Amino acid sequence: MAKEIERKFLVANDGWKAGVNATSAFLQAYVATGDDRSIRVRIIDGASARLTIKIGRDLLVRDEFEYDIPVADAEELMQAAIGIVLEKTRHRVEYRGFTFEVDEFAGFYHGLIVAEVEMQSTEDQPELPAWLGREVTGDKRYSNMSMATNENLSAELGHGLSNPPL
Repeated sequence: MAKEIERKFLVANDGWKAGVNATSAFLQAYVATGDDRSIRVRIIDGASARLTIKIGRDLLVRDEFEYDIPVADAEELMQAAIGIVLEKTRHRVEYRGFTFEVDEFAGFYHGLIVAEVEMQSTEDQPELPAWLGREVTGDKRYSNMSMATNENLSAELGHGLSNPPL
């Protein structure tokens, strides 16, 4: 079992683009959700797929189990998705010893850009780049599960805006 320890931020400007070292296209859906757990299916670049189980109420630290699955199975699971299938492009940006994953949403949440930084410990204090905006780690509205399963969030999160509210 792995622990996922991450912080999430809105992105304030395009300064991150100069540091991108990898990019992938994601389709992501949830096939089961609960107050403290979720089962997510993800297709990456149309070529690989993963099934992820997350357990825990804390949005900073959760138990995470990930498994590679055939793309055909992922496509079938997405047909049974709760809510919508999220579409996003993930960019990896290295900054001062930490990897920031910047997600640009398309489709239903077009215009929303968030960044996550994964840490090894809750004691880690990554230096935050100037292109980050407000921290939304504890704000469930910005969890991918909430966004996929609650379409009413789109207006609140700035759906269709080129600059969502920071």
